[in-house]
Amino acid sequence: MPSLGADMEKGTLVAWNVKPGDRVKRGDIIAVVETDKGAFDTESYEDGVVERLLVEPGTKVPVGTPLALLRGDGAPATPAPSAPPPAAPAPVSAPSPVVPAGPHVHASPLARKIAAELGVDLHSVQGTGPGGVIERADVERAAAGGKAAPSPAPAPADFHAGMRRAIAAAMSRSNRDIPHYYLQTRIDMTAALGWLAEENRKRPIKERLLPAVLTLKAVARALRDVPELNGFWRDDRHQPSDAIHIGFAIAIRGGGLVTPAIHDTDKKSLDELMSALRDIIERTRSGHLRSSEM
Repeated sequence: MPSLGADMEKGTLVAWNVKPGDRVKRGDIIAVVETDKGAFDTESYEDGVVERLLVEPGTKVPVGTPLALLRGDGAPATPAPSAPPPAAPAPVSAPSPVVPAGPHVHASPLARKIAAELGVDLHSVQGTGPGGVIERADVERAAAGGKAAPSPAPAPADFHAGMRRAIAAAMSRSNRDIPHYYLQTRIDMTAALGWLAEENRKRPIKERLLPAVLTLKAVARALRDVPELNGFWRDDRHQPSDAIHIGFAIAIRGGGLVTPAIHDTDKKSLDELMSALRDIIERTRSGHLRSSEM
């Protein structure tokens, strides 16, 4: 179970996108995991073949719990666990529902969760989101059209209440446990904003730059110049990081805040940063973030 935030202690496995025998590459989306801040596409950290799934959908487990076994190329298969000794007969619980096989379905994590709750096959749903992605409203529409048995969908107010509780807990702990200090300075942005206005006059509307990309680029260059500010406090010492991944706070429509990271900000041009910013805002608000961005 990956850590999708400093305040995360447990996560719920919502669904598997792979099955034993499937070959995966680093970065492939293999599962959907839900936290107090929403559901996230979870990626594989290695190349290999899925040998065994260790956690059933719907199970909540602590961060760090192994979810699956992945076998690298050329590695021998892990022997199956030996059968336990015979025991007295006991009631057997019904097996968890299996995600239907078939071509990959482009759906937001929240849509997958609602589909599982309402018993809707995503392969039969027409998506209306960006690029044909299936969203929550598409699933609910399909459930209503198929006259599925009424099942109470989670109310948005409850979801946002959970997110706000998570944010409040993290902010309270941060202010309680971490020493704070505040710095302030004034920067004359006249030249930068003048350049931006002139540059944007040359561009089509869809290709114009926002002032935020100048800030992102400036912060990234500053971190390259002052590497002591870019790193982690681990094992009672500062461990600098070569990579510069900058968190960008994004408000979610209806309430809530998520801060995904834009990777390798210092290596991106202004146009690449603008493209990355548009993409991450759209996916944050449609519930389609990847675990590596958290």
